Amino acid sequence: MVFSSLVFLLVFLPCVLVCYFLVRGIRAKNAVLCLFSLVFYAWGEPVYLFLMIGLILINYGLALAMGRAKNKPARSLLLTAALIADLGAIGFFKYGDFVLRNLEALLGVPMPALQVSLPIGISFFTFQIISYMADVYRRETPPQRSLLKLATYICLFPQLVAGPIVRYQTVAEELDHREESFSLFTQGLHRFVIGLGKKVVFANAMAMLADTVFDQAALPSGGALWLGAIAYMLQIYYDFSGYSDMAIGMGRMFGFHFLENFNYPYIASSVTDFWRRWHISLSSCFRDYVYIPLGGSRRGMARTALNMLAVWALTGLWHGASWNFILWGLYYFVFLLVEKLLGRERLMKIPAVFRHVCLLLIVLGGWIIFRLESLEQIGAAFAGLFRFDGKTAGFLLSHHDALYPLFLLIPACAGCLPLAGWLRKKLPPRLSEIGCTAGDILLFALCVALLLGATYNPFIYFRF
Repeated sequence: MVFSSLVFLLVFLPCVLVCYFLVRGIRAKNAVLCLFSLVFYAWGEPVYLFLMIGLILINYGLALAMGRAKNKPARSLLLTAALIADLGAIGFFKYGDFVLRNLEALLGVPMPALQVSLPIGISFFTFQIISYMADVYRRETPPQRSLLKLATYICLFPQLVAGPIVRYQTVAEELDHREESFSLFTQGLHRFVIGLGKKVVFANAMAMLADTVFDQAALPSGGALWLGAIAYMLQIYYDFSGYSDMAIGMGRMFGFHFLENFNYPYIASSVTDFWRRWHISLSSCFRDYVYIPLGGSRRGMARTALNMLAVWALTGLWHGASWNFILWGLYYFVFLLVEKLLGRERLMKIPAVFRHVCLLLIVLGGWIIFRLESLEQIGAAFAGLFRFDGKTAGFLLSHHDALYPLFLLIPACAGCLPLAGWLRKKLPPRLSEIGCTAGDILLFALCVALLLGATYNPFIYFRF
């Protein structure tokens, strides 16, 4: 079940809201959220519900034991046991076949294929569990003694399958007591509708154009390839930031305050700035749980580069069990290392327009690597960007699915800019409020109408 589906919008979410606001007391409200979250997760693949419940129970017990441990070696042993369980689960389901395929190619010995389907959102909820266990290990948070509260945190459906990655410390107090209000609910509803619009109006349309270009047996070149790459660049932004907006909005409806996950990344001034704006929850987790523990930038440039290499190799691998994702992570490592070597002072001396254009080209190149699995395809795509054969118009006319999204390219590009905030500041508060309410109603109606008439509703991050 995805947020941009009619069954979720018209059945599941209304049922959750009705049940949640009918009950009284934090324990009952947490129970409602936990129960519906388990139903949400089991909707498509009930068998993997047992995997999630098993990991919750294992980490619950180990965290309690860690809280009682008298010394650091004992805590280290318990943390190791937790990591074996958590990383073992994600390693088996997400990377098992990848490892076996590469061993087969390396050794020349036939390897059996596991052929297990990937549990939805396993990268997200295991990362949350690991961050919780690391915080308990470091005595930054006490272990949660209520199994219900820990289960609610881990399986809370708004951010369960695709983030943002919510750290336990962010919501620990709100698991114990939180306040709901009409004002908070309307804020959350507005944010949810904005995210839904990003997904249904823009991401789905851009996906049609991107898939038309990149799913060809032989990639087109020149203008058609540029259009496809730009469309994918917009698709993945609206797809993921839209999902994050919906998650943050629903969290607000229930009284939770999730941190922001996107901050207009395509207006960034450098690659470093881009990664401070894109998937903020993931970047901050890798910084706090990998980069800084490895030594960060405190031990000289050579060690800093090595730490950055480890972080970005893991970042790529986290996104998927394929060499193109690892290459994508290393691609960003190179540019980030170059910026660190240059230093901010020298970087800022480069004209802003030139820096921004370079950033957009770097990001576009990165999304091509992210989108195409084989090195051969990636090489052909980069070569095709510089080969103009005059066949763009013919390609687009022969693929009718690519024509409709073309009309949305300019509005989609404009939506990557912070224009809404600027407009709200210019309008009188009362007029802005009326406009937001009317806009939300019209946007929701448009999204439902589009979903009623469409069968194409992909979500890139749903199985990450």
